[in-house]
Amino acid sequence: MKLGTVKQNNEEIAAILAGNKLIPLREFNEQFDYKWEETVFDLLQSGKFEQLKTWYDDEGKELLVKEAGVAGEAELAPLYRNPRKIWGIGLNYTNSKEEKAEAPYTDPVSFMKPDTSLIGEGDQINIPQGSTQTTAEAELAIIIGKTCDHVEESEAMNYVAGFTTALDMTEASIHEANLRYLTRAKSFNTFFSFGSYLFTPDEFTSLEKITVSTYQNGKMKHTNCIENMRYSLPYIVSFHSKVMTLLPGDVLLTGTPGAVVIHKGDKVECMISGMPRLANEVADVVSRCDTPSSSR
Repeated sequence: MKLGTVKQNNEEIAAILAGNKLIPLREFNEQFDYKWEETVFDLLQSGKFEQLKTWYDDEGKELLVKEAGVAGEAELAPLYRNPRKIWGIGLNYTNSKEEKAEAPYTDPVSFMKPDTSLIGEGDQINIPQGSTQTTAEAELAIIIGKTCDHVEESEAMNYVAGFTTALDMTEASIHEANLRYLTRAKSFNTFFSFGSYLFTPDEFTSLEKITVSTYQNGKMKHTNCIENMRYSLPYIVSFHSKVMTLLPGDVLLTGTPGAVVIHKGDKVECMISGMPRLANEVADVVSRCDTPSSSR
């Protein structure tokens, strides 16, 4: 199943993607007297996401063929605006099995981002005032579908609703001044672009073969494959569920194949195999940065 979020009449509502058509769940509710929640976040929070997936597999897919949908005129929005948690990990991709085996640490490098950093498709990224090195990174994001507490790696994917595209921004000079400043470096407004589409795991032939690519101004700058991650998707879910309870709608960023330094006027994109691109342009400096000159 492929879900999206579209803007209609000043609302951001859930829609099912069928071919190039986005069909709002509201239309099914009105036509067939269904009672589906009408936002992606509410579907996840209510526990109805799995019921919707079952309906889609059993009969919804056939109904979608007959619906008109909103297709190309749809204005996209992020899947939702206020996830309870946005977890991220870094340094997760390798270029060889040997490099994976030689990792100098055993646990993922984790950080959190606030939902005030969240933007969506087509929104502008703002470079903080005083920034000397703001970067953007394409990432695959995991969407948690069920409450997840101390789950083992072998069971972890049962708690995943699906995946989306993401761009993670960092004020790299802050982080370079002191590694303990990572959260501040990643928490400025507009520093997390959240995709408009949720693809369930069964939409991919092989999760291990998914490629993630960072584009800048139309050119691919970095690309890598999920199978080259130090920490697999199930491991990422399991590991973080043992730190704190993961809730429906929580977002886990899984690392990047590579970052690009961004400037005013740039366009950066996240491209994940089989999914629509996520793209944002870089605006002028609008917020304060206070880049430190030295570590303490």
